[in-house]
Amino acid sequence: MTAKKKCCKDKPRCKKCPVVLKRLADAGCAERLDLRNYVVDKKLKKKVLKKARER
Repeated sequence: MTAKKKCCKDKPRCKKCPVVLKRLADAGCAERLDLRNYVVDKKLKKKVLKKARER
């Protein structure tokens, strides 16, 4: 998944937001390939995604 260049400041954050993908990577649910590309686990739990998207 490719992150957007800039956060759109929605509430909750969108799934392609760079902040959300960074939080998922820190939680161990995604792997960072380079500056903007991530590989997200297919077995991602709703609770983890909800926590990462909150503002």
